[in-house]
Amino acid sequence: MPIFKRKAYDKLIEWKNTSNGKYAILIEGARRVGKSTLAEEFAKNEYESHIIIDFSKASKNILNCFEEDISNLDRFFLILQTYTGVQLVNRKSVIVFDEVQLFPKARQAIKYLVADGRYDYIETGSLISIKKNVKDIVIPSEEKKLKLYPFDYEEFLWATGNNTYRLLKDFYNKKIPIGVVNRKLMRDFRIYMAVGGMPQAVAAYLEKKSFKEIDEVKRSIINLYEDDFKKIDASGFTSRIYKDVPAQLSHNKKRYVISSATGRKTQKKDQERLYDVIDSQTVLISYNVTKPDISLTSTKNLDSYKLYIADTGLFVTLMFIDRPATDNILYEKLLADKLPANLGYLYENVAAQMIAASGRELCYHTWLKKESTHYYEMDFLIGVQQKIVPIEIKSSATASHKSIDVFCEKYSQIVDRPYIFSQKDISNDGQLLFMPIYLLPFLLES
Repeated sequence: MPIFKRKAYDKLIEWKNTSNGKYAILIEGARRVGKSTLAEEFAKNEYESHIIIDFSKASKNILNCFEEDISNLDRFFLILQTYTGVQLVNRKSVIVFDEVQLFPKARQAIKYLVADGRYDYIETGSLISIKKNVKDIVIPSEEKKLKLYPFDYEEFLWATGNNTYRLLKDFYNKKIPIGVVNRKLMRDFRIYMAVGGMPQAVAAYLEKKSFKEIDEVKRSIINLYEDDFKKIDASGFTSRIYKDVPAQLSHNKKRYVISSATGRKTQKKDQERLYDVIDSQTVLISYNVTKPDISLTSTKNLDSYKLYIADTGLFVTLMFIDRPATDNILYEKLLADKLPANLGYLYENVAAQMIAASGRELCYHTWLKKESTHYYEMDFLIGVQQKIVPIEIKSSATASHKSIDVFCEKYSQIVDRPYIFSQKDISNDGQLLFMPIYLLPFLLES
């Protein structure tokens, strides 16, 4: 598989230059998101020598080093170099603990290894916060965390050799219509939605494989996630919580309902299952903000939330996971912009993915219309300086925008310019700005 350029690489450079060995770094993310590849490439390029210990297949001799020799670091490093055949150089070498959640004692050892100061340490982990993996160890405070997400749109364009991304910023800054080129740019973006940002799926696309073959790659990743969930919950309910995300978004509910996924009354254990799914970083959680303010998270309702799939390419596959890949005509309709109107939640999911990749927490807001049972909803709220930017996501152009109008009137003192992101070209209706969804990342840079 090709090596892809990732933005997280620059964050690793920053960690290496600023920490000077005082902190290890833990690269967290869902399975198959590219953590191991990123760590290995960084180790090869930025150090004189490196050792990679993959705890999914490490030998007993290596594991015994952590059991028997960690109390004597001189002996520990000598044995480690002997077994691996790699000579470590003081302050010029790095040791990578890959899939560290599989061997918690190695993670616990980070405290002593960092204090020793001879080498740098990179950890990678999936499902890293699940209680059974850390319940018997002390989590090291000498550890910084770096979340690795699926490819964002810019990374996807890097991979495909498309150089238009930064040119789009001029359109965003000047707020001028793009014109007929918008049709092509939207088709490019819909390809990203269809393929997604998982490295294996992107590689399959670059190899000019069919969307049937790309879909099979994504199904294999989803099957891997299901296997992980079954390892921690043989009942299958954890897997159901994950797989039911597209269905619940399609019903346009104002919050995710666990009982709808499990098919039974919610139990205490189900809340733990939800946290396990969130910890796996295969989903993104957006909390309902009860009273929008400059500090959005201060009034979030922990019992009212939506879930999104962390990768929209996997979302597309999950929508029709119950049928063979050969029967999935969604790709053809998506690329031709012939999706039914009720599939607009697909665009909502990709917006959530872009917001999360920018490092922002996901927030939304619902409120009841006075003297009515009708709910209004703002899809997303983000903070920009001392203001709140309300965002609506639509799959196609529309003249109706009642919710965002009412929201701006209700919270006029704290609202910055509102946006509707869809496939529509840049335009405005008074203060309200319409923009194509591929320009959303530039707002998130504010």
